[in-house]
Amino acid sequence: MIFIFTNANASFGDWFSSFSKRATPVVEKPIVKTIDKPVKRPLVNINTEELVKILDNDPSVLLIDVRAPFEIKHTGTIKRGQNVNIIRGWIETQIADYAKTKDTPIVVYCGRNIRSPLAARTLMELGYTNVKNYKEGFLTWKQELNPVKVSDYEPNNILYRKPIEVIENVYTAVGATQPGTYENSNHNNNLSFIVTTDGVLVFNAGGSYLVAKAMHEQIKQVTKQRVKYVVLENSQGHAILGANYWKQQGAIIIAHKAADKEIAKKGKTIYLRALNRQKDKLIDTVVVRPDVAFDKQFDLTMGNTKIELMHIGASHSPDDIQLWLAAEKLLMSGDTAFNERMLPIFPHTDIAAWIKTWDKIEALRPEVVIPGHGAPTDLATVTKFTKDYLSYMLGEVEKILENDGDLVDAYNIDQSAYRDWGTYRELHQRNAARIFRQMEFN
Repeated sequence: MIFIFTNANASFGDWFSSFSKRATPVVEKPIVKTIDKPVKRPLVNINTEELVKILDNDPSVLLIDVRAPFEIKHTGTIKRGQNVNIIRGWIETQIADYAKTKDTPIVVYCGRNIRSPLAARTLMELGYTNVKNYKEGFLTWKQELNPVKVSDYEPNNILYRKPIEVIENVYTAVGATQPGTYENSNHNNNLSFIVTTDGVLVFNAGGSYLVAKAMHEQIKQVTKQRVKYVVLENSQGHAILGANYWKQQGAIIIAHKAADKEIAKKGKTIYLRALNRQKDKLIDTVVVRPDVAFDKQFDLTMGNTKIELMHIGASHSPDDIQLWLAAEKLLMSGDTAFNERMLPIFPHTDIAAWIKTWDKIEALRPEVVIPGHGAPTDLATVTKFTKDYLSYMLGEVEKILENDGDLVDAYNIDQSAYRDWGTYRELHQRNAARIFRQMEFN
């Protein structure tokens, strides 16, 4: 026999009363406590004007585009430095990679305000306390002609952009202002050409055989003149890896002697690094050395066009060269000058020498500059993106060293004024660290 106690307050004798007369147990009314449900905070929605104001005033804001990458590829995304892409379904697992604290200011958006409210509420449920939803969405942002970042201007062409005419007979295909990726096909620098009455000169071979071939197809639409010379601005992969295509077309490859030395020494490494990103897009690409290597200056006269190739001093890389059209006052600066994006500091970059080299750039007084990266522009603009940035960073690191600061202080240099520049997120702290290490022992 099993006894089940249903009322702990019943007396012991109650359980052994007559079987013919079952005792009715006394059941006490349970005590029920009411638990208050947490009050849901309302979702804060903002419009375009409010978003611009927030982004302008607060560098710490995290702006999250929750659309899928294929949507962004075809329509673009907001071109502001705080912008990142986290797909709606991955917001729970990836947010901690970007928002280091629960009070990080966050603005979420999508195309038409369908997914972003859901993502914003998810973040609020995860405990993020400063979340807003950009209700007008990317399509409104784009329609109102606000800055838009496009991942590929020519989705049906391996070139990131097709060439545009800068001045008469001078063209450039502006590359992506971002690191080389599979999506941009390693076309993240400027590929330029000059049409003369005695052939074509190409400045930069391109980042692969296929990129060079695509560039050649564009040149053929402009002129029937053959490509006679291809100049390599330095030994980086996006400048040299298309050279074997041009050699097949009978062009003479020209570079600085330091670039030739670097290609001979590290050509295989340069190729393998690009292959890791470009994969099948590197088909038929073979590293070749230049036919002509010069030191300080190399002059070419092509028909009525006088072209000067120069190595005016150390800058971004020891092997950087420039092309000068004196009559046209046009400078192809190579990586000595940047526009639209943050420049990279390499271990071999001599920052102080680069600033001194800039004096020689200014002495030329170019009216048009085709920089190594970014759209063609004027001297004042490339000065802002190059010399002025370098000078600021040198000054900030000097302050740290004077106060016996360390590498952590260098990482924390305020570079928020540059947050809207391309490659800011990838390079700003790395640049600070490399400048600090160089100056620490000098």
